[in-house]
Amino acid sequence: MSRANETVLSAGTGVAAQASSKRGSLISVSALLCTVTIAVNFMLGPLLPLMQSHFAVGVSAATWVLTAMLLGSGAGFVLIPRLQDIVDDRTMLLWSGVLLTAGALIPAIADTYPTLLVGSALLGFGSAAQMLPLGFLRRHLSGSSIATAVSVLIMATGTGVVVGMVGGGLSVKYLSLSTFFYILAAAFAATTVALLVVVPRSRPASSARVGVWGTAWMIAWVTLVLLAMAQISIWGNMCFLLLGIGVVAGVAWVLAQRRSTAPVFDLAMLKRPYATTACVASFLFGAVDAAFVLLVTYYTQTPAEVGYGLGTDALGTSLLMVPFALTMFISGKAAERMVQQGRPGVILAAGAALCALGLVWLAFAHDHTWQYLVGSAVVGLGSRAGYSGSFAIPQLVVDEDQAGMAAGIPATVMMIGAAFGSAANTIVLSLAYVPEAPGVPAPHLYTVGYLIAAAFPVIILAATTVSSTRHPGAFKALLAQA
Repeated sequence: MSRANETVLSAGTGVAAQASSKRGSLISVSALLCTVTIAVNFMLGPLLPLMQSHFAVGVSAATWVLTAMLLGSGAGFVLIPRLQDIVDDRTMLLWSGVLLTAGALIPAIADTYPTLLVGSALLGFGSAAQMLPLGFLRRHLSGSSIATAVSVLIMATGTGVVVGMVGGGLSVKYLSLSTFFYILAAAFAATTVALLVVVPRSRPASSARVGVWGTAWMIAWVTLVLLAMAQISIWGNMCFLLLGIGVVAGVAWVLAQRRSTAPVFDLAMLKRPYATTACVASFLFGAVDAAFVLLVTYYTQTPAEVGYGLGTDALGTSLLMVPFALTMFISGKAAERMVQQGRPGVILAAGAALCALGLVWLAFAHDHTWQYLVGSAVVGLGSRAGYSGSFAIPQLVVDEDQAGMAAGIPATVMMIGAAFGSAANTIVLSLAYVPEAPGVPAPHLYTVGYLIAAAFPVIILAATTVSSTRHPGAFKALLAQA
């Protein structure tokens, strides 16, 4: 081989190695971002009893911590993915990192109940940054970038759920509240620095603008809907009024957005094959997961002295749900590949069927530890497959300058679906109580709750059947044109 050829070969190898290194670094920091932002959503729940005693507040006041986070998430999932398209990736990563770090530092330093609420709202808002990798990985990676981006999000979700559940349970046992928040702040700060070092500078992907009025309107109706569902067990009929107002405002917002010259979301995307079905599925898979977590948590932490329950603590419950998180690693990649092959209906239906199977199993088999391990594994396998399809489909039907918007729509409805699933089963568990233990749900209500949750994936199966009938082969043809 001549010296010139050796030089060319060496240079080519160096470029390939550099590209591979950059790809690996981008994927690694993306997984880290998704993990820490998803984990925080699962960490605060186990800490509620500690917060209640630390600040000497009642149960309803403590649950406002989760409500504040939920309302912050409502605004974050509307704004952060959409702004990513019109602001460069690094700027959005920096803003999100600052919000998350501040959300942890404020309650750590001030250590008061009001600052805890403020911090929780900021953490909720910043947690929407978990959607950002769908945009910047798609723009900065070559090859099957959509497949990689969706896989990173789904796989990191599994890690985030495990870290959040176990981390929250361990924190209750071994850490003070302020120490927990300082550690959280350090994790967010380190993640932000890593992202700014690795993610390349880039120009905004889109020159579109987002209407301020339309954005404020959407945040308002989403907030009303989430607030109504979060407080339904406390405010009662008032919540149904708020929910009705929020739904009416949401319908009016959709009608106004169709005529807007600067829409928050391009609703024309929903007319493309399977796009609407993907969003409906995202809503319902969110409802499945929230209902599952709520039912498992309440039952397993009920003291056995009342006649049922496992009497575990928050850490014990989180360990029972580890299979729910671990099976995400199994189904996510295979599901996304099937969508890429033009078979979105198959994967949405398969995910829904598995979820229904796992929930029906738990409806009649939830008295022993091993039954939860089996049920959580099956539900996790199905929901991760479903999420892969729900997030991959919108990405595949839009150009990369709308990647953030295509992530924001299913993410927003997923969050609303989670609030709905939690609210629905909260109502179920409040229908009857054990006579000897006021406030403890009657045991038969768990069977009812799991069966109601199993109805959600059945709706997904129906929606998928309708789409497959109306658009036979349309999605595969759309991919072929891309």
